[in-house]
Parts: sequence; C-alpha cells; structure tokens
Amino acid sequence: MIEIKGLTKTFGDKKAVDNITFTVEDGEIVGFLGPNGAGKSTTMNILTGYLSATSGNAVINGADIFEDPKRAKQNIGFLPEQPPLYLDMTVTEYLKFVYELKGAKQPRRAHIDEVCEMAGLKDVKKRVIKNLSKGYRQRVGIAQALVGDPKVLIFDEPTVGLDPNQIIEIRTLIKNLGKKHTVILSTHILPEVQAVCDRIIIINKGKIVADSPTSELLSNTSGAMKYRVKLACRDESTAVKTLLSVDGVMGATPEESQEDGICDVIITTDPALDVRPGIFRRLVEKNIPLIGLENVSLTLEDIFTSLTLGKEMK
Repeated sequence: MIEIKGLTKTFGDKKAVDNITFTVEDGEIVGFLGPNGAGKSTTMNILTGYLSATSGNAVINGADIFEDPKRAKQNIGFLPEQPPLYLDMTVTEYLKFVYELKGAKQPRRAHIDEVCEMAGLKDVKKRVIKNLSKGYRQRVGIAQALVGDPKVLIFDEPTVGLDPNQIIEIRTLIKNLGKKHTVILSTHILPEVQAVCDRIIIINKGKIVADSPTSELLSNTSGAMKYRVKLACRDESTAVKTLLSVDGVMGATPEESQEDGICDVIITTDPALDVRPGIFRRLVEKNIPLIGLENVSLTLEDIFTSLTLGKEMK
C-alpha cells in the first residue's frame, strides 16, 4: 500500500531524512515514532505531499507522490496535530465542505452519514463545531480524513489534550479503522502505540533504527531479561550491591516499595544466563530473605530511550 525507497530530504547541509526505506501493507496499523528533530514530521509531510524530497520515491497505492501527486493524495486522509476545522460550521456543513474540496465521488448524503457513523458523530452532526468538546472536535478531524474513503489514513498526535476516557475512545476508533484502512499513527504517547499498533517504526537522526511487529520489538530488541526482586532488607544500597555481585546481573535500580522493611529492585540480566539460582545463593550468603522474584516485560519507553538516546535499559 505504501512504498518508500531511499527517501532523503536535506535542508542546506542538514539531512532531515537520510535514505530511509520501508513498506506498509494493506490493513496495517503502524506506529511511526521518533524524538523531536528525528525526521518523523518531515517524512510524514513528504508522504502527504506537503514537502518535496531531495531524492528517493514514495508510492501510495501505486501512485507516486512526486510524479502523480493528485492521484496519490486521493488515497490519503490526513489528520494533523491541530485539526483543520471551521468552528462556526456545523459538523455536517463542514464535512460537506470537505467533500467538495476533495472532489469525492460517493453519494454525498449517504457518504457523510457513513463517515459520521464511523467517527461516532451521529448524535452531534447538526451541532456547531465550536460548541463541541475537544474529544468530539478530534472526532470531526478524523471524520474529515475519512471523507472520500481514502485507502491510507495518517494521524499525527490524534489524542493530544484529551482526557483518559476520550483517549480510550479514540484508540478504539483507530483500531476499528484499521480493519478497512492502512493507518500510520505518529504520537509521543508510547503506551498508545503499544496498545493500538501492529508494527512500530522508530526513526532517529534521519535514519530508521527499528522496524518490527510490536510484539517482536518488545521481546527482542535488547535481548536482556528484566526482573523485579523483592527483598526483606531496609538498606537499598546493600540490596543493589548484593544483586549486582551476582554473575549475569547487568543493572539494578531500586523502586519505591509500599511495604515497610521491603526493598524492591528492578534488575536487567544477560539473556544467556539464568541468574535466579545465583541470586538465591548470594542472598542466602548475605542472610537477606527473598520475598519475591518476577519477570518484568521491557516497555516501549525502555526500548525507545535505548534506541534514540543510546541509554542502557534498566
């Protein structure tokens, strides 16, 4: 559905995007992540036709965005971080305006009714947009992206500024849209990507540093194992020092415990070694009772930090 090959964009002597290549298949929901200045927004602006590229190709559903921009853009629905709304229009008036602007071919009334249904706007479609909550305005922004039934949806920070209930609603909506559309989701809210996306692409300093199905990225990126160790010990420094002395333990970070006299420590370990017997023996030697030992999954935040800042996962 989307094919990007050797895409490069320079501004003066700075390479904002540096020879990146990736494809997105029909029906995938892909999280496109990167720190500020990584080239993420530049790539998205090239994909949507707002920027030209210095070199490379970007093809949307068979149409090259540079050679045939009109046909390529007909396949794209875009929700920028600030939805392009006309606040004095009703929802229906605004969507009719977008319909005409895009030159959509579907029967207008039925299509707008369908878009409102998909975006959860059925009960507010006659209301003036400025009188809607931020959550509903965001839904209107999503609805305008759906007008014309584009094959590809690109959402930039779709839940920014929403309350927790609204965030859950928009996440559910995006997952449902993924059943009929290819979706690229750009956001700084990492748990959102983890909850919604089938696949994650991380860009840093203009280059792709990770491209993997979400589950594989979370399990395979570092190879390290991560455990939470609960000890009957009042001295955090003693607990950390003892655990670090065990072969295969690469890092130890204390966590605040809710129990008096208990130390909780998160450790990362060499995946080639089973450190659990060694931990047990060392704690017996130091007369420190072991209360609990559980495996802890690495979070997307751990992985993102490691790939973009070069910090060791803790």
